This record gives sequence, structure tokens and C-alpha cells, in this order.
Amino acid sequence: MKILDCKQGSTEWEQARLGVVTASEADALLTPLFKIRTGEGVETYLYRKLAEKILHWSPEAGSTFAMDQGSLIESLALPWFGFTYDCEPRRVGFCVSDCGRYGCSPDAILGDDNGLEVKAPQPPTHLKYLLAGELPPEYRVQVHFSMFVTGRPRWTFLSYSRQFDPLVIPVERDEAIQATIRQALDQFFIKFDAAYAKIKAIKDAENAQKQAAYQPDESK
Repeated sequence: MKILDCKQGSTEWEQARLGVVTASEADALLTPLFKIRTGEGVETYLYRKLAEKILHWSPEAGSTFAMDQGSLIESLALPWFGFTYDCEPRRVGFCVSDCGRYGCSPDAILGDDNGLEVKAPQPPTHLKYLLAGELPPEYRVQVHFSMFVTGRPRWTFLSYSRQFDPLVIPVERDEAIQATIRQALDQFFIKFDAAYAKIKAIKDAENAQKQAAYQPDESK
């Protein structure tokens, strides 16, 4: 696993994620109960990743107002977490596997064996998380996928609000879940590689035809 110390949201960060399965997108492959998805949603994600790999840019790049607001509050959450838990959260850009095919963007790395995922939801959503007192289903895949990428044995989920008490949920690595993530990725990349090879073959044939069209006829 390699760590890129670029700023999240920067051009370098966006380029590093092109064609890569990321933790924030892995719910396209797995349900919150860690069942491997099939069907149209997986195909849509496959085509998106193919387009990124071929075009070298993402049709969905760019931030939104909600993302910007979340980033602002997250900048308050990290100092709070560091002070409260007497640690120094390390900001990183992008963690990518040695094969370069999957990665994650932790909000921070904690020591040698932990990571931090910070969310800054709207107050009603934060209250829902706070009352449930568990890792929200919509972030289960992201958290466990981050452990898969980094190999770390634990992760911490933080839902932060300036109006209410924060929610901190420690999450332990689950090897059964890790095995399912591996299986989902293997299945996805078999389809991805086959589709990419087919597109490349079409492009190569097109280029060969163009080249033949411009060859002089030496028989004349």
C-alpha cells in the first residue's frame, strides 16, 4: 500500500483516483450487509471506471456545496478528536493498493494501526446516528473497505456536529468481511479487464483501418 500526501480534492488527488475502486464508492459493489451486488448498478459503476481510465478525467469530478460545508466542519472535528483522545491525527491524501486498482481517502490516519472516517451530517441525520449508537449502515462498506486497502486492524468513525455531542464508534477488522470484499473486487475486475480489452481491440482495429486507407497502392 502506498500513501500519496496530496490534498484531498486537488487535481493530483482526482488524478490518482481515476479508474480506481475507492472506499467511498465501494457500496456500488457491496450492500451494507456485505452481500455482493449484481445487476445494473454494478454495470453503471464499471462503465464509469472504464471511462475514467480511458479518458484520464472523471465526468463526475468537482465539489458541491454540501461537500464544501462538510469539509469545513471536518476541519473542526480533527482538532477536537486529537485533543479529546490525546493523539495526532495525520492527514493524508490517498491510500492506494500496490496494484493501483483500489484505494481510500482517510480523513486521518491514527498511529500505526487505526484510521479515522469523519462525517459532518445535517443535525437531523446526526441525531439519528447518535440515537442509534452504531456505525451507520450507509458507511459500513466505506469503513471496512478502508481497512481492506490499508491492512489496518481497526478504524474509527466520527459523526461531528457543532450543535450536539459527537458520536465516536470504534470498528474492528472482520476477516469474513475482508474476504467478501476481495471476492467482490475479483469479480468486478474480471468484467472490467474483459470490457477494457474489448474496447482496446475495437480501437486498434479502427486505427488499422485508418492506416490501411492511407497506404499507397504500389501495384499501380
